Amino acid sequence: MAKQKLSFVCQNCGNVTTRWQGKCEACGEWNTIVEENVAGGIGGGPQRGSLRKGKPVALMPLSGEMEEAPRIHTGIAEFDRATGGGIVRGSAILIGGDPGIGKSTLLMQSAAGLARAGHKVVYVSGEEAVAQVRLRAQRLRAADTDVQLMAETNVEDILATLAQERRPDLVIIDSIQTLWSDMADSAPGTVTQVRQGVQSLVRYAKASGAAVILVGHVTKDGQIAGPRVVEHMVDAVLYFEGEGGHHFRILRTVKNRFGPTDEIGVFEMGDAGLREVQNPSELFLGERNGKAPGAAVFAGMEGTRPVLVEIQALVAPTSLGTPRRAIVGWDSARLAMVLAVLEAHCGVRLGQHDVYLNVAGGYRISEPAADLAVAAALVSSLSGMALPSDCVYFGEISLSGAVRPVAHAGQRIKEAEKLGFAQAVLPELSKDAGRMRDGLTHEIETLPHLVAQVAGSGRGRGAPEAIDYDS
Repeated sequence: MAKQKLSFVCQNCGNVTTRWQGKCEACGEWNTIVEENVAGGIGGGPQRGSLRKGKPVALMPLSGEMEEAPRIHTGIAEFDRATGGGIVRGSAILIGGDPGIGKSTLLMQSAAGLARAGHKVVYVSGEEAVAQVRLRAQRLRAADTDVQLMAETNVEDILATLAQERRPDLVIIDSIQTLWSDMADSAPGTVTQVRQGVQSLVRYAKASGAAVILVGHVTKDGQIAGPRVVEHMVDAVLYFEGEGGHHFRILRTVKNRFGPTDEIGVFEMGDAGLREVQNPSELFLGERNGKAPGAAVFAGMEGTRPVLVEIQALVAPTSLGTPRRAIVGWDSARLAMVLAVLEAHCGVRLGQHDVYLNVAGGYRISEPAADLAVAAALVSSLSGMALPSDCVYFGEISLSGAVRPVAHAGQRIKEAEKLGFAQAVLPELSKDAGRMRDGLTHEIETLPHLVAQVAGSGRGRGAPEAIDYDS
């Protein structure tokens, strides 16, 4: 009898080794390697003894008519925006987020919206009993909808139940870490079980045409738990984000085969569930103090949506040998670059000052167009001069001190006008920028021009020595 082959799989990253060891060489985690059979483990595939000859498959032309609408709309505009205009039939969507952030609430409200529109929705809960799911549905005012519930964790039983009924339009699996399959010999939640369960559900979605939404837990690093191959198997990956001290939530798209990957949906958490935020800029600027120095309004873009957010900076003298740099909501490497450019080309000496930077409302900025707003907030805080309360800033700063144009300048200005802003500071040669209807667009070419504009009015009125106005 042939000796059974074994493999050792890391339960954190999915790395496969031929021997057991205490520390995973791929991710560096300790005590995460588990012994598994090759036939049921990662890369094992079907049993070796069941090999058969392949059968020919009919080839289909690329052109042709589709019998059904390619997308189904949940009735929640922000959710449909994040998915690229609605859920594509036959697609698999993976949603991750921190515990208690509102993933189940969002999916329950989406399921209720689809059921009210006449679609068949099946909600499979592996973490809660049917009575607990009904209790949440009553709180969200979704108990009167025709959403079918199932409390099951075995993948084969779930697929057998779905095959008996009429094909559903949407199947929600909450969550993939609770699923287990008879094809794998490991415990539920392990890498092998997660991979096997997702593979079976994705195969069902492609074969039946029903859309499947999978809920995934996240690790302490904010990544979806389980092997990275799961994110490659599904069609879209969404992250539901939010800070504990803030009441709003952001649904962010990081992968989408049927739409853009830089769209966001903004929600506000309340007693009756999640409420859509049609204008996120008003939410992020709701508690702004326009007379305080060190605050600049940045006109950013999230996909096709312009978003205005306040960037706050505090520059204070330090008594430490190494000044402190604390950043919330922005990239620390870009802040270091902006500080270096301010000191090298603008004469703004910040080597003896602590710098604190915060994006108001818990929002996170990823685009380099925020460089100009950050620089304006830093100079404003250092000089003690408040920036104009009706002015927005956007532009990318290069290492030479030049300010480079950014995309969608016209949309940024239009959003600022909508919220009552009358001025905009932006780079020269910005395409489609135009001019503000009731105000001015100040086009600057280099960063020293911005420093002179912000801090120049403080000359002769107690301006700090940390700014060299003649540089």
